[in-house]
Amino acid sequence: MRLSTRNQLDGTVVSVTKGEAMAVVRIRLTGGDEITSSITRDAAEDLGLNDGSPVKVLIKSTEVSLGVE
Repeated sequence: MRLSTRNQLDGTVVSVTKGEAMAVVRIRLTGGDEITSSITRDAAEDLGLNDGSPVKVLIKSTEVSLGVE
């Protein structure tokens, strides 16, 4: 599948924490960094996400906020 999203990162699911409506998915990227995504519980179940599942993280945003101390 080809996608227009330019920011595509390979990773592996580290954990899936399911709530009533949402799921928090933690992914370890190929370089060792981790990223977290909040998706619907239904989407997590439809994708069959479990610890160790290989995934491609797609990042497309019109706004990115940064903060420093």
